[in-house]
Amino acid sequence: MTKTLAPSLLAAAPSAAQLDEHPFVAEVRAHALEVLAPNATRTDAHGVTVEGIEQLRALGALRHSVPVADGGLGLDAGVDRRVQEWIAYGDLNTWLVWTQHATSLPRLLALGAERGGLGPLGRSTVRGEALLGAGLSDVRGFPDRFVRAERTASGWRLDGAISWVSGWGLNSVLHVAAVEPETATVVIGLIPVDERTVGTPLDLQAARGSRTWRVELRGAELAEDEVLTTLPWSDWNAADLANSGDAHAGLFGLVFRVLDELVEEGGDAHAVADAWAPVVHELRERAYGLTDANRASGILGHLAEERADTKQRAIDALDAVTDALLTARAGRGLVGDDTAQLHARAALFLRVQSQTRTARSRRLGVLAARAASGR
Repeated sequence: MTKTLAPSLLAAAPSAAQLDEHPFVAEVRAHALEVLAPNATRTDAHGVTVEGIEQLRALGALRHSVPVADGGLGLDAGVDRRVQEWIAYGDLNTWLVWTQHATSLPRLLALGAERGGLGPLGRSTVRGEALLGAGLSDVRGFPDRFVRAERTASGWRLDGAISWVSGWGLNSVLHVAAVEPETATVVIGLIPVDERTVGTPLDLQAARGSRTWRVELRGAELAEDEVLTTLPWSDWNAADLANSGDAHAGLFGLVFRVLDELVEEGGDAHAVADAWAPVVHELRERAYGLTDANRASGILGHLAEERADTKQRAIDALDAVTDALLTARAGRGLVGDDTAQLHARAALFLRVQSQTRTARSRRLGVLAARAASGR
């Protein structure tokens, strides 16, 4: 299905009306509804394009959260969160390529300030001139599987495979994390995409239009002025475990897209949307409130259990509504140009995205217990 939707349920989300009146949000919303959403199945089949990224750049969406003094639009976290919802509502593949760039910007600026400024690659990224790709999660595999960092006279040499980088062929800078095994030191910084970064396509069946490739670093050079931070692996791991449990805006953008398609189906499908909409609204408010409280606390792992539980409930809600959409469309929903199967596959992707060993163990335990209880 490629018709334009009337986004009734996402537009009705708490605080949405005020945010949607913001000129930047209004432009992004129009782009999501008029360009991204009608082309979502085509993008999934053929991939996010250079033109698609240029359209986001023209909107200012590659630098919207960067202070004006640094070449950005200076927009706050609330606007950013709403923009994420609308882009994911329009097309999750585009959101996945875009979000690794957009959500990295505040962290780049903060770390750059601590080091006395960003290097050339960092400055190009925050100005929205370069699209950033991210390869950070393989540090979770240390000491069994990781990108190796070796000290050199001018910085660091990086060798090893990054399991996945989205937007390959579109991004010109990589945000990478590696480990110096002798000291268990994590090194995080920016490297150029060049002949020492070699990509291999992955045969993804979910988010397959995100141009997500495996990337091998072959002596890639991380220059000293592009290093963002170094820290003990134990500290990195503790922060990763503490901060990977939040239900993000992209997840809710997709949930509301499916709910609105159920409304469009009418009948029993509309009744499913009516039943789930208040649940999703409540989960959205709770998730964002917990995230904000965690950030404001400055306490590592603050509200971790509550945040993880809310994320799981949001993913379960996404599973339920994508199930409903497939059911409502019967056999039609499995055809490649129908969004029902597209959203169902995206739900599978979001279930495993950013999943730590702890989160995986927790989920498998829940599933085992469910069988034992007869549910």
